[in-house]
Amino acid sequence: MDNTTRSERSRSLIIQAALAIIVRDGPGRLTLDAIAREGGISKGGVMHQFGSKAAVLKALLEHQAEYFEKFSQDYMAKLGPATPEAQLATQIAVAREAINDPQSIAFAILGGIGEDPSLLSMFRENDAKKIEAIQGEAADPELATLRWAAARGLLLTSILGLCPLSKEERERLFDRLLDGQQWSTPLKT
Repeated sequence: MDNTTRSERSRSLIIQAALAIIVRDGPGRLTLDAIAREGGISKGGVMHQFGSKAAVLKALLEHQAEYFEKFSQDYMAKLGPATPEAQLATQIAVAREAINDPQSIAFAILGGIGEDPSLLSMFRENDAKKIEAIQGEAADPELATLRWAAARGLLLTSILGLCPLSKEERERLFDRLLDGQQWSTPLKT
């Protein structure tokens, strides 16, 4: 195995170890020592690949963003080009997936907030572009934004442990948010 492949495997192992710690123990327990123990590598190996805990968190956030971007692309492809408000439906589905995935971006975000809130700027910028696309395709841009915000609210209250709804209740709400017929407005001209 060449050095590049070995380095990529080590980086992936470290990212997965960091995510496992955040999911299982919470972001406050994420340390370089804990990552090394979880990943079965030396602390020096973690330091060699990333240099700092902030660098691990940044890589973790980027890894999770890539996963959900691929999920978005696959979901959009499944919907097809003729689907009304496909961007909105995709972003609602992403929020649902983030709740249902036990190792989701949501936990990585919690880790990032605790360590360095500026790490989240990439998500703000990305969300701004997605909102622009959602509003651009919608017959009623404000209603589309409201549906997006409702999905994000379900996501955030769930990951923060503040959501009083059962999983079944959340799923029904996501189904309603995804059902464009319930939200129909005259077509945009």
